[in-house]
Amino acid sequence: MYSFGRCGEAEPNLNATISTGSSPAGQCLPNSKRFVQGDKEMNKAQEKVLVAALCGLVVTAAAAFAVQPAMAAGYQVDTLARVTGVAKWDTLNVRKWPASYSQKVGAFEPGVHVWVERCIQVQNSSDWCLVDRNNTKGWVNSRFLTAVEDWDI
Repeated sequence: MYSFGRCGEAEPNLNATISTGSSPAGQCLPNSKRFVQGDKEMNKAQEKVLVAALCGLVVTAAAAFAVQPAMAAGYQVDTLARVTGVAKWDTLNVRKWPASYSQKVGAFEPGVHVWVERCIQVQNSSDWCLVDRNNTKGWVNSRFLTAVEDWDI
């Protein structure tokens, strides 16, 4: 049985859950709010840590759920493409996520061939494609890719 309360307040069913232990369940620290399970008490600082951890889990779950629609709105490509539309002196940035503000994980020189796994549709913009070359895997804007028609394995 769980019980919340301040020291000195009536706590229903507190005595029903007291078990033998080194410290009595009814003992209080002055001016402390506590959470009691049997003879174990949780002080205010521990409650804050618990609440912060639970909030962190909720935020993480919400963030993972928010990414899901972007993953589902895609289409499989599985083809070879060439990096085009990039100046000779420039490189095409490869991103961790399909967004221009996402973390850069690598870059491709103009004209190199990459394997395109899949792409996602973006309203009012170019699609983003998940590409792979050697040890570099990430997202690039599809306007910088041109499918290679005749290629041999």
